[in-house]
Amino acid sequence: MFYYVLKYVVLGPVLRLLFRPRIEGLEGIPEEGAAIVAGNHLSFSDHFLMPAIIKRRITFLAKAEYFTGPGIKGRLTAAFFRSAGQIPVDRSGKDAGRAAIREGLGVLDKGELLGIYPEGTRSHDGRLYKGKVGVAVMAITAQVPVIPCAMVGTFEIQPPGQVVPKIKRVAIRFGEPLDFSRYAGMENQKAAIRAVTDEIMYAILELSGQEYVDEYAAKVKAAEQDAAPPRKFPKLRR
Repeated sequence: MFYYVLKYVVLGPVLRLLFRPRIEGLEGIPEEGAAIVAGNHLSFSDHFLMPAIIKRRITFLAKAEYFTGPGIKGRLTAAFFRSAGQIPVDRSGKDAGRAAIREGLGVLDKGELLGIYPEGTRSHDGRLYKGKVGVAVMAITAQVPVIPCAMVGTFEIQPPGQVVPKIKRVAIRFGEPLDFSRYAGMENQKAAIRAVTDEIMYAILELSGQEYVDEYAAKVKAAEQDAAPPRKFPKLRR
């Protein structure tokens, strides 16, 4: 109930008014039945802008850190994300991918829309990075269409580290649904799930026009942080 109040009464109208999103290809999202909406991830704002313009309820897999913050603020944040249709997924450890797939398949088994960011994390520099194969495993296992989505302009309004977004128009583009029924039964074959994932990422790339990097975003970000010179702090006067 609160999801629809948030979508149609509280947050949705405000987001539409402030950011005036240009929407393309919304008719590609099926009116009923299970499907995956796979998008690029440029900004914290993506979590709210895309669901605000989709007519159906959409459930996203979100990092568990959004649900485990300390104190009153942490509890309020967790309650908000749950009310907004987010499912916490622990991204640490070797079983993290399996847990995310299990949660995602649970959503699809109920005939609902599942939202996922195949890159696995927000882009730290606005480029599009190599997709993780979990989206392919879910699409093949559940035999559901994948609708590619591109957020355009959200990196500029709220790049990583910026708390308050700039008020500027953005665009949200949806592509034609992708059918992977030809891969039925191949969800455990590495070559198949890599091929499906790459096809999804290419569709997102065509919609977004981003520069593509054939490496995982988290790996590139970690390497850049390791290579950065240590911060120098001023000496304290005695």
